[in-house]
Amino acid sequence: MAEDQISLPYLMVMMVVSVLVIRYLFFSSPATPPSSARSPEIIMRSRESAVERIQQMFPQADRRSLLWDLQRNGGNIHNTTERILAGRLETPPVTFQPPPPPGRPAANPSLTPGARPADKASQPDLITRYNLKSKLGAEEAESKSKGWSSNRDERQASLQRRRDEMILAARRKMQAKMAAEQASG
Repeated sequence: MAEDQISLPYLMVMMVVSVLVIRYLFFSSPATPPSSARSPEIIMRSRESAVERIQQMFPQADRRSLLWDLQRNGGNIHNTTERILAGRLETPPVTFQPPPPPGRPAANPSLTPGARPADKASQPDLITRYNLKSKLGAEEAESKSKGWSSNRDERQASLQRRRDEMILAARRKMQAKMAAEQASG
């Protein structure tokens, strides 16, 4: 009968070993490192390859939208594919500017942050673009609205006059709005 009893230290050792075996089998960490430990270059390469795979299936899908969705769902191709099939692929916000595809230059240089000041300098404001400085100070006389003319030159002149009036009216409205903001602020 003395041999049928289990000692307390033996029971404790068996329990600790059992807990360690169960923990190792069911709660061990995966063999691959977590995504937070991977470098940004590896993450971008994997997303680029995922975008290429998705664009092979759905050539109409925009690369920027695909990158945005993959970034939001942790790079899960299956979820992005399901969103495309369901028509629920969201357009990314304007602030999301992915890097250009590897090996290719940027398709639209105006999307890169460094090119914006040069882009603004190459396109003058509407007042300069349409030579409206002379009309800026003078109030517009009432427009001659005879209706739609059959003469092409008269129609073109009428449309240009209306365009000029709209640009000047928008400028006056913006100046009044800015003046009101300055007065209240």
